[in-house]
Amino acid sequence: MTRATARAHPNIALVKYWGKRDAALNLPATGSMSMTLDVFPTTTTVTVEPGRDRDELVLGGVVQQGVPRERVERFLDLVRTASGSSARARVETENTVPSAAGLASSASGFAALAGAAAAAYGLDLDERALSRLARQGSGSASRSIISGFAVWHAGDDDASSFAEAVPAPELAMVVAMVDRREKSVSSREAMRRTVDTSPFYPAWITSTARSLEDALAAAAAGDVERLGGITETNALRMHALIQSCDPPIRYLSPVSVEIFDRVVALRAEGVAAFATADAGPNVVVICRPADAATVAAAIDDLADTVTSLPGPGMQVLDRVPA
Repeated sequence: MTRATARAHPNIALVKYWGKRDAALNLPATGSMSMTLDVFPTTTTVTVEPGRDRDELVLGGVVQQGVPRERVERFLDLVRTASGSSARARVETENTVPSAAGLASSASGFAALAGAAAAAYGLDLDERALSRLARQGSGSASRSIISGFAVWHAGDDDASSFAEAVPAPELAMVVAMVDRREKSVSSREAMRRTVDTSPFYPAWITSTARSLEDALAAAAAGDVERLGGITETNALRMHALIQSCDPPIRYLSPVSVEIFDRVVALRAEGVAAFATADAGPNVVVICRPADAATVAAAIDDLADTVTSLPGPGMQVLDRVPA
């Protein structure tokens, strides 16, 4: 029996990927850029138990069945194939971020699982290989392997689609938790529906490629205002795209929209603040660290807020061999 424990944090995309060109390998249609948070960690322990007849997933102390367990089992199959092992495992996960609420719980979850499973099955993987592995569980998990700011290269195949660190100015993120409940339409289903039915999807791909190039240049130059403007525009484009699918999906709530409006008002007052939102109602405001308290005070009557600075990449906390 071998046991390993890893921890990873969610990441919030500044330039988002939405849609896949290869669902089996989780290859994105576009590249993306993100910041890993220093809050809401996921801690996962994988215990390899020869003789076990099936994998077991325990999330928050509750044994999981159905789709969650099946996704983990498929992921462990990848690790078993790479390690030459057939042994099944018990996976115990503790999330501190609301699951499936648009706050990147799958990113931290599969990044932590990638680290713990690779260690437990004896794989010696570098950061790039871990990013590629995590990507096959959840696309955005590729970025949670990386500390601070990351670019996820769309790539042409499995080997070339990975995340790596990029330079960026000092930033904070104020996370506004509008609704912690699980969303009614998963990101995977919403992506599929958008790709299949939105007439605007081709324009999303070409415009996002330009946005990513501009965002990376702005980040490298330390231009907070330019990077923030790209971030907010890219988020609103993504949500407009999602709303254009058939049948439409709307993730942003009236409260979400009000937060976007208040961020615009903050900019009019001279505060460099810019809003974004992943596939859910929760909004994240990026700003300089010195302005985070001002941003939080401007929206804390609408939602609970948590402020984050750039956080660590995935860390293997321990490994106990047989």
